[in-house]
Amino acid sequence: MRKTVLKGSVLAALPFFFFSCSEPSGRVVNDSVLGKVVNLQSVKFQRGIYGGVLKDSTSSDPRTFNLVFAHETSSTGAVGGLFEGLTDVDVKTLKPVGRLAVSWEFKDNGTRWIFHLRKDVKWFDGKPFTADDVVFTYKDIYFNPRYPNSVRDMFEIDGKLPQVRKVDNYTVEFILPQPFAPLLYSLSAAVFPKHVLERAVKDGSFKNVWTVSTPPDKLIGTGPYKLVKYVPGQYLVYERNPYYYQKDSYGGRLPYVERKVTFILPQKDTALLKFRTGELDFYGLSGDDFPSLKRDEKRGNFTIYNLGPSLTADFLCFNEKKGAIPNWKWKLFSNATFRRAISHAVDREGIVLTVYNGLGFPVYTPVTPANVLYYDKDAPKFSYNLEKARELLESIGLKDRNGDGWLETPDGHKVEFNLLTNSNNPSRVQIGTILKYDLKRLGIDVHFQPLDFNNLVDKLLNTHDFDAVIIGLTGSMDPNGGKNVWKSSGQLHLWNPGQKKPATAWEAEVDRLFDQGVKELNFDRRVRIYKKAYRIICEQQPLIYIAAPIVLEAVKNRVRNYFPTVWGAYKPERIFLKE
Repeated sequence: MRKTVLKGSVLAALPFFFFSCSEPSGRVVNDSVLGKVVNLQSVKFQRGIYGGVLKDSTSSDPRTFNLVFAHETSSTGAVGGLFEGLTDVDVKTLKPVGRLAVSWEFKDNGTRWIFHLRKDVKWFDGKPFTADDVVFTYKDIYFNPRYPNSVRDMFEIDGKLPQVRKVDNYTVEFILPQPFAPLLYSLSAAVFPKHVLERAVKDGSFKNVWTVSTPPDKLIGTGPYKLVKYVPGQYLVYERNPYYYQKDSYGGRLPYVERKVTFILPQKDTALLKFRTGELDFYGLSGDDFPSLKRDEKRGNFTIYNLGPSLTADFLCFNEKKGAIPNWKWKLFSNATFRRAISHAVDREGIVLTVYNGLGFPVYTPVTPANVLYYDKDAPKFSYNLEKARELLESIGLKDRNGDGWLETPDGHKVEFNLLTNSNNPSRVQIGTILKYDLKRLGIDVHFQPLDFNNLVDKLLNTHDFDAVIIGLTGSMDPNGGKNVWKSSGQLHLWNPGQKKPATAWEAEVDRLFDQGVKELNFDRRVRIYKKAYRIICEQQPLIYIAAPIVLEAVKNRVRNYFPTVWGAYKPERIFLKE
């Protein structure tokens, strides 16, 4: 299970997956309106050709190379592919499969799990991967109270964590405090090399290890590619891992592509231009791009893929951390009636038409229709209704007391707040402009300020220097992957993070339900538990969900064996290039 992280791009649904192809051997269903939809049930891979350079882009520089402390796609996207977990998720079946583990069995009613590891895996420096690395990763890093992290959030049950022990060089055992339903999904978390990081972990300097100034050859993983060069503000270069263990059906070592380059392009217009001129192989479409790119599809020698509804949506979040903002604002933002009023002022349908050119859908809940198992169409909704919004604002004493056109609180404060978003995301900038206009009609003065993405993340997670923000989070197949967001102690509990105990009764109930959900082994009952938690969240509106796009991706036809889905590319190590 991939942890939820802050999303810098509208279309970056899952940052740890990579690339894909245009004239595949697998059957592709042609949707003449929006693009091609891959049918994974009938995919057949071509025998690949070794070599070539695959070219992609990202909108921001990474903030860190240390995945343990990475909370944003700019970082996880840069180095996530260098590392692997014990398990992975097969995007064809959406079930967990082995990665660094080849098999497993459980005992004692699911409280003891034994994992058998691959014996043919080497780290980038040639040292063998063993059970020592797994035990070190979980016991000394993820479960170490000295280093708070999102993986720990996912594994904690009623304040307790699993025990991890080495059985032999290629066998490890996880002993759980009680049954843990999403265990196999959760074990997709990256495993790290003990021989490289042990000293830093023990002496307390681990938070300062693998920063963006670290030479790339010091980043030691087991993944299909290693980072060999990083030039801030320009690009990241990856080379094929010669030790990589996966093979194709002909016995050839994967991956096929020799080198990958990810260009750092903050402006979407620049990325589009580079895609059109052949300097990029991939481009995530927005609604505005679609008409012209669709017309040029044949002439430009590329294919547009329709991946369907996005897994995640952008949302508006108010800062509810006491002491971080003036007390009158804290009282206002922590009032659920105020948040519901703001939700009623969000014209979601209009935003879909204006921002996404109609190629999107309004969102009211934490789970979008893309996740059919947990989506709840009957969850509470606060539809666009400015009159209802005015009524709710007046009910908590917000009125224009001096006739200047702006609302004031009962103690005389003008109702105003600063609204931030990342400047390299045109859709969010448009949404911010629309919200500013609609809230002005209610008498609320919004000071809208787009910022650099990494600067924005710093304000959200470190300084808490913000009133409100428009941002998004990556998707998670299993609800427990979002535990770092929804639990009151979570690292990404954005409106009031890292609480020692729940600040409100509703947050305490959501905590209880998320703990109950991981212990419930009956799937239907588990779904009901999480839907109940999501309904509470919808009612309280800590995150005011707005809208999400249909995910569209343009890919140059030289990219073969590329089978994209909204969950990520299917077996991306098999991609190859053929002009």
